[in-house]
Amino acid sequence: MAVKRQLEDLGDVAPRKRPRQSNRDHIGDLSDELWLRIFSHLSVSTLCTCERVSRRFSAIAGDSQIWKEHYYNRFVRPRAARLPGVKDAQSNGHLYFSSKLSKWLDEDSLVKRGRETNWRKQYKLRHNWTRGNCDISEIHVAEQPPIPPLLVRLQDGVLFTVDSIGGLRAWSAKKERRLLTAIPLNCRNSSPPTSLTVDAQGENGDQRVVVGFQDGHFSIYDLDRSNDAPTFRHSYSHAPSTNGMLTAVAYASPYLLTMTAGQLLSLYVFEQPSKDSTAEIRSPPRLLYSLKSHTVHPPLSLSVRPSSTTILASIAYALPTYFSGWSVGVQELKLSLSGELIDSRLATSSNESRRTLASSLPASLSPTRPGSPSVGSQSDSGPEADTSRTQPTSLSYNHPYLLLSHPDNTLTLFLVTSTSTSLSISPGSRLWGHTSSVSGAYVGGRGKAVSVSSHGDELRIWELEGGLNSLSMRKRLSAGQLSVRVQSSQKSSELQEQNLDVLSDAIAQRGSGLGLAMASRVDELSITRGWVGFDEENVVVLREKSNGGQALVVYDFT
Repeated sequence: MAVKRQLEDLGDVAPRKRPRQSNRDHIGDLSDELWLRIFSHLSVSTLCTCERVSRRFSAIAGDSQIWKEHYYNRFVRPRAARLPGVKDAQSNGHLYFSSKLSKWLDEDSLVKRGRETNWRKQYKLRHNWTRGNCDISEIHVAEQPPIPPLLVRLQDGVLFTVDSIGGLRAWSAKKERRLLTAIPLNCRNSSPPTSLTVDAQGENGDQRVVVGFQDGHFSIYDLDRSNDAPTFRHSYSHAPSTNGMLTAVAYASPYLLTMTAGQLLSLYVFEQPSKDSTAEIRSPPRLLYSLKSHTVHPPLSLSVRPSSTTILASIAYALPTYFSGWSVGVQELKLSLSGELIDSRLATSSNESRRTLASSLPASLSPTRPGSPSVGSQSDSGPEADTSRTQPTSLSYNHPYLLLSHPDNTLTLFLVTSTSTSLSISPGSRLWGHTSSVSGAYVGGRGKAVSVSSHGDELRIWELEGGLNSLSMRKRLSAGQLSVRVQSSQKSSELQEQNLDVLSDAIAQRGSGLGLAMASRVDELSITRGWVGFDEENVVVLREKSNGGQALVVYDFT
């Protein structure tokens, strides 16, 4: 009885059996729609982490609509908020992006019907631009530098190069970096090419190139990309000009603007061929208007902006001013579609009114340059301190932005205002950031610009949108976010070898002073020709190597 009692007592305190654990994955039972809802509230960094968990998470976290909202929140809404009424429309937190706003923001290509945008890829692309992250590769285009120098243009992922040796060539700026096609030039009396432009109105399937020559004539070539193997087709050649070589050309189909060494500005129009016409050779263009000048100095930039009712042909050029260095001028021709001159306007910006971008900032926000007083200080705010007494190295005009580069490590930004009744240029604002002479600069849409140093080892991306006196511009300036530097992790062996040659030659000439010898050798061995251009994915710089060969350096931000 005692033993039975003990067993009963033990039974009273015996632990219960543990419930068997279920191997069921409750998280996996959630539908993709629920996970999509959860992921839509995550930050970009957390979203990228979730993509590495599993294939399912990678597919859900890469949903285009999630990245579309992140793209708008970071890159579109801050810019669209400056438009009247947009901030109120977005106060409810819903995604709001109309076609009208997209056109104003130059984002209409992302919302075209029939085109599926990869918003994750687009976000990564814009993020890399803001951080300066890119891959660098080279395209060798010439063994020896041609005379005149090689001319380059970039449009829609295609690099167009022309010179007297290799002729007109088209290179792919995409990942493969290969030669697409080439055609020898139809040079009259061995006249070399001196200017190059690509049709601003062209599309990917039909790109038209205009080449100007030393004897004043120009030729038009069409790049046919309808087949697997693209080909050039010669379309038209114009007669030579008695006013000298063509120094610049601009083409926005069907209007062509040319500038000769004799300072003759001419605007042509090509008659549109009928739909039933099968002729490949174009008829001669009709001269709409020509203007003779005696004050235009290089560097200069031509542009043609056609609209539904008028044509605006403009030329922006460097302008020397006595006792105060260099300034800029803009000449606009406003014509009707029939070629009748409506108005001719001229505007200049005087150096005396030039100011620094931070001259009106409080002392607490004014940035400083190494080894120099504050930008907004009294010793650096006078007109003499902001005047470049040397001729600008390059000029780029993409309305309304006009950008000059200088050999004193700076750039100057102007805003051009063109209305139906007036034309004006704002006082220039000096931009600092480079640590050596700036050989070339190019300004594109949305106020984005790229500049390169004379030795190609310093490339900077500028975000100039917002106006010279806007609060956002001042904040970015004070925080040092107005530009970002893009550079390779290590210099190429050719560049290192060239730097050693420069140093050894300068030491050999130290009798006249090491500093002067270094300066003269650096000028002689400049490895860039001053040309720089970019599109949505790439920045391209023309570089000359120590052995005399030339290459296109492609900075890929994809």
